[in-house]
Amino acid sequence: MNVKAFFKLLEAINPPNVFNPYRDTCPIHDKVNGAQIRGRNLRKFLDASLSLRVDTIWMGRDLGYRGGRRTGIALTDEVHLPTVTARYSGCHLEKATRGEAVAERTATEIWSALTTVPEAPFLWNVFPLHPHEHDMQMTNRKFSRSELEQVEASNDLLISGLGIKRIIAIGQDAARYAERYCPNVIAVRHPSYGGVSEFRQGIEECYGLAPLTLSTSPHQKSLPF
Repeated sequence: MNVKAFFKLLEAINPPNVFNPYRDTCPIHDKVNGAQIRGRNLRKFLDASLSLRVDTIWMGRDLGYRGGRRTGIALTDEVHLPTVTARYSGCHLEKATRGEAVAERTATEIWSALTTVPEAPFLWNVFPLHPHEHDMQMTNRKFSRSELEQVEASNDLLISGLGIKRIIAIGQDAARYAERYCPNVIAVRHPSYGGVSEFRQGIEECYGLAPLTLSTSPHQKSLPF
């Protein structure tokens, strides 16, 4: 995989009302070098995944303001950065923001499930940046068609470079997109808005697992997805 070319493409994406965590610095929460830290995090995660010869991606829709916007890793919040290190050997990630670690409910469910599966997947999003409402950075919205077009080249290079054989799409938006890249796409319910049980069941079926007995995070009842 041409990792240098991938990062060059990713860092160049700069549409309005989108936070690119690999080039932008949040004036509210980030350390001075927040973008550089997130870039290193993604590089370490990618290198670890290449070493593990991952052939599956868990693919969400886009980065959330409590999760990947802060960490640089899809479907992952700051609370689970140590868990990434434990699951992906040698992948020592850094916190790019000031203050206490922030949790996200979606990331909590993702990582509760991920630690039970036999083979580690790569984590990515259809739109690997954080789209937000105009002048409202701490909001989430779905990306537009024109925004999606701007990430196609980097997504294509990543998925082909990893040699992905299966995509587990977290939600129907991700599933519709993933079909263009891989003939083996399995859609599971997104855990938000009452979908936790169906999400867990979907992962069980993907990996032939016994029903997941996942602990409930103390953050889950109060945090948005």
